[in-house]
Amino acid sequence: MTSKPIHLPKYAEIAISERVLDWFAHSGRKDLPWQKDINPYRVWVSEIMLQQTQVSTVIPYFQQFMLELPDIDTLAEASDDQVMHLWTGLGYYTRARNLHKTAQIISQQHLGIFPDTVDSLVELPGIGRSTAGAIVSIAHKKPAAILDGNVKRVLARHQAIDGWPGKTQVLRELWLLAETCTPSKQVADYSQAMMDLGATLCTRSKPACTLCPLTQDCIARQQGKTGDYPGKKPKKIMPIKPTRMLLIRNQDNEILLEKRPPTGIWGGLWAFPQVDIHTDIHQYCFDNYGLEDSTIEHWQTYRHTFSHYHLEISPTVVQLQKANLPTMHTMEPNRMLWYNLTQPPKIGLAAPIKKLIDTLSNS
Repeated sequence: MTSKPIHLPKYAEIAISERVLDWFAHSGRKDLPWQKDINPYRVWVSEIMLQQTQVSTVIPYFQQFMLELPDIDTLAEASDDQVMHLWTGLGYYTRARNLHKTAQIISQQHLGIFPDTVDSLVELPGIGRSTAGAIVSIAHKKPAAILDGNVKRVLARHQAIDGWPGKTQVLRELWLLAETCTPSKQVADYSQAMMDLGATLCTRSKPACTLCPLTQDCIARQQGKTGDYPGKKPKKIMPIKPTRMLLIRNQDNEILLEKRPPTGIWGGLWAFPQVDIHTDIHQYCFDNYGLEDSTIEHWQTYRHTFSHYHLEISPTVVQLQKANLPTMHTMEPNRMLWYNLTQPPKIGLAAPIKKLIDTLSNS
């Protein structure tokens, strides 16, 4: 695919930025939590949370995060468990781990001051070109283009740019368009406006074209093909990986959790022990934990989908008959813990783990 030249004046009597800014002035959202008390830290955290996550989902997480970790230094000094606990349920937990790493780097190496250029920001863990552009334009008010999912959709439709944005050539063309459209002034409002336009009007399904400030020269609308842009990711067959989760529960209303390795699926989070679906559970519990005298109950299998595969989860409740298990409280304290269902500790849990814990709590 060859990149077609972008001649915006051919399509727009009034620059895209002018129309978008005018629309934002009277119709854009200005009361979102991260639009208040704007600083690089708040912009950065919100941008990371908003990646592949809806605004309505992010709002309570952002508010709680800011309440407990209001600035870069408090985040840098926080424990892994505190950060992951605040992220529990948001998914894509690598974002939280990178957030923590970057906070420590900025606090220790940059005296707590955020870099103000795209080039310097993208060197930090978890900050890509678009997130860097948002920090620079919204917080530092310097010209920088952004290209999150919402902006990709607006620009791809407006100029009818074919192809899936995950392809290098398509992405290059969208970045060229984003940079061409970004004004030299009012860049903070413009970045907010473009994201807002994609989130509220130029949505994936049923875009509100009649209300859009770019409708008069939107090629996708003229073609009646807004649903074709941006191009869809090629479908692939997702493999299915079965696993059995052991919900080991003692008579003190506690369940056994293990800390996952720092990388990989649910890295750094607490989870139930996982075993092969055909494992002899009685033997496993005795060999690994010295546990015996238990009853076993199998729950219905269900599926949790990741970006690259389906995890087929078979929960099995192992109810221990002995209340006094002193060795379990002292064995590998940094890797294992008894999670009290009535007084839950603040630790990071993946969504499927939290769901099962809630079910146990109500049983």
